[in-house]
Amino acid sequence: MTAQRDDSAVLPGLEAPHPGPTGRPRTDFPEPRPLRGHGPARIIALCNQKGGVGKTTSTINLGAALAEYGRRVLAIDFDPQGALSAGLGVPTHDVPTIYDLLLGTIKNPAEAIIHTAVPNLDIIPANIDLSAAEVHLVNEVARETILARVLRKVSDQYDVVLIDCQPSLGLLTVNALTAAHGVLIPLECEFFALRGVALLVETIEKVKDRLNPAIELDGILATMFDARTLHSREVLERVVETFGDRVLETVIGRTVKFPDASVAGAPITTFAPEHAASDAYRQLARELISRGAVA
Repeated sequence: MTAQRDDSAVLPGLEAPHPGPTGRPRTDFPEPRPLRGHGPARIIALCNQKGGVGKTTSTINLGAALAEYGRRVLAIDFDPQGALSAGLGVPTHDVPTIYDLLLGTIKNPAEAIIHTAVPNLDIIPANIDLSAAEVHLVNEVARETILARVLRKVSDQYDVVLIDCQPSLGLLTVNALTAAHGVLIPLECEFFALRGVALLVETIEKVKDRLNPAIELDGILATMFDARTLHSREVLERVVETFGDRVLETVIGRTVKFPDASVAGAPITTFAPEHAASDAYRQLARELISRGAVA
C-alpha cells in the first residue's frame, strides 16, 4: 500500500517561529556592526509618571548593553532621588550635578560628567537638590528647553543619551521630552501600571505639537514580567492589543538579580553577565538598533 503524503507536516527548517511573551514570533535581532565614528547622539527619555516600573533599572542596563556594543552612552540622572547615580556606583554629593547645569552655576557639562566603571558609559549625576529645580526654573524664559540647551553642548561626543526621568509629568519631565528625539516607556506588567500610559502618550503628543515636533515614541517596554502568573500574561496581552507594534518584542522578566546588582552599584550585564536578564537587555539594545532608534 502506498503511503499517503501528509501535507500538514512542516518541512525541516521551516518550522513556525516560536512566539515570544508578546505573542508575536521571536525575532533574532542581529549583532550590531561597529560604528565608524561617534555622534551626534540620539537622545532617548525613559519616562513613566508611575514609580517603580523599571525606568532606572532599564536606563542602567540598556546603557551598559549599548556600551558593550561599542556605543558611547551618556546617562542623565533626572530624578532627585539619585537612584541612577547610586545604581552605577557614582557619588552624588559634593560633585557637580545636572541641577548645577540647569541653573547655570556650571556652564560646561563636561565638568559634571563622571566616567563609570563600565567602558563607554558616562553619567551626569543628580541628588536631592534637583527637587528644587522646578521652583527655580518656573520664571525662566523658555524654561522647557533648558535641558536641551545643556545637552546640545555634549551631544557630538556620544552616540546615545539616556534620560532617566522622575515619576512625574512636571517641568523636569517636560524638559526631558523637549530635549529628546525618542521616548521609551517602561511599563510594569501589572494592571494599575496600564492606567497612566494613555495620559503619558497624550502628554508626549502635546509636547510634539507645541515644543518638539521631532519627538517619537520609540516603544513601550514591558518590565517585571512573570510568565508564571496569569495576571502578568493578561496585562501583557492587553498592552499588545492596545498599542500593537509600539510594544517592543523584548520583555524584561522579574528577578532578584536586579536589586542585588543595584546594591553592588553595577549593571546586571557586569554583575551577572550570563544571567537571562543580562541577555534581555542586550536583546533590547539590539532591537532598538535594528529599529533605528539607536545608531
